[in-house]
Amino acid sequence: MSGLADLERDAAQHGWLVSPGFIDLHAHLREPGFEESETIATGARAALAGGFTTICAMPNTEPAIDSPGLVAEVIARGAAARAARVLPIAAITRGRLGKELADLVELAAAGAVAFSDDGAPVSDGQLFRNALEYARASGRPIFEHSQDLALTADGVMHEGVVSARLGLPGMAAAAEETAIARDLSLARLAGGRLHLSHVSTAGGVELVRRAKSDGLAITAEVTPHHLALTDEWVAGSRAFAWEDGGDRATPYETSTKVNPPLRTASDVRACWAGLMDGTIDAIATDHAPHASTRKDVEFQEAAFGISGFETAVPLLLAGVAAGWGTWDRVVEALTTGPARVLGITLPENDRVVIDPNAAWTCDAAALVSLGKNTPLLGRALIGRVVACAVDGELRFDLTRIAAS
Repeated sequence: MSGLADLERDAAQHGWLVSPGFIDLHAHLREPGFEESETIATGARAALAGGFTTICAMPNTEPAIDSPGLVAEVIARGAAARAARVLPIAAITRGRLGKELADLVELAAAGAVAFSDDGAPVSDGQLFRNALEYARASGRPIFEHSQDLALTADGVMHEGVVSARLGLPGMAAAAEETAIARDLSLARLAGGRLHLSHVSTAGGVELVRRAKSDGLAITAEVTPHHLALTDEWVAGSRAFAWEDGGDRATPYETSTKVNPPLRTASDVRACWAGLMDGTIDAIATDHAPHASTRKDVEFQEAAFGISGFETAVPLLLAGVAAGWGTWDRVVEALTTGPARVLGITLPENDRVVIDPNAAWTCDAAALVSLGKNTPLLGRALIGRVVACAVDGELRFDLTRIAAS
């Protein structure tokens, strides 16, 4: 392939799918501070391999992205990578400590597209109300990780039958649901644009559904892993939520440890239902790469997170093939949905080309991301991104890479 003009022609010849470039609302690029896990450049290149031409970088770095200068630095390094477009999300509070608001208006002026303290939810209700009000003045949304930290305590996986069987402390679904209920109540009070990150429970989906039916202007996202994997994966299952039986792996693999945790099959089903009826606006990967030193430890000591850019497409295609959703709606949730969340126009000259029938095995050495922490390693997958164009420029071409 030589450029954007050739993409649709070649796709038609091969029976490939063509879509506007995907927008990922929730990704961790680790730079500055944790470059051994990922950099802005490696993450932006891995995003293209997953079909994402625009990615939003979370601010849980060291230091946290809480100043205009750091926002500008993320933008500059993203542009220098010449891969996926990188949009910075700035911290809600200084240092993500939940004590004092960052200068949200100045951060927006510097180029921040949203605000989030990510895995450190703002527990102070008055501070969160103020954040919503200031974010409204800046024209940006608040992205909230809805989790009652007191309820999760030392939890490392979903609280339920599987956690009891494995003897692991659990994270109750109620920890997400009570936090969502609080966040929705404060959004009603303060106004502003509230976006709920990685909703993972049936109860959480229903709370969002009811709030939207009441006219509350909120948005929500779900991850590919919460649309495919269940808590049984922590116990060694390697069957998708719609599959019976299947291969098994060693239990307690730390690649299955993620926050929010992998939930039950009924939660997965509810997330698909919420996606299909529009309750869930967007699919976001929550790409969370980690160096092996943070994952090659005991399960309870391991970092939370799954490396998700490069496996998103096959997981979503598998759910569609199982009859749990439609590809058209999935594409909306990867393109126009996240664009609406951000209040931006979908880039006209971004394209992703997918071979929906490509059979491949997820291999650590072949992953572009520095983070190899995915429980899909060794799993046979169907569907793969073939090419990506950003602003009309072909920046990822698997056919060329394979031939080299």
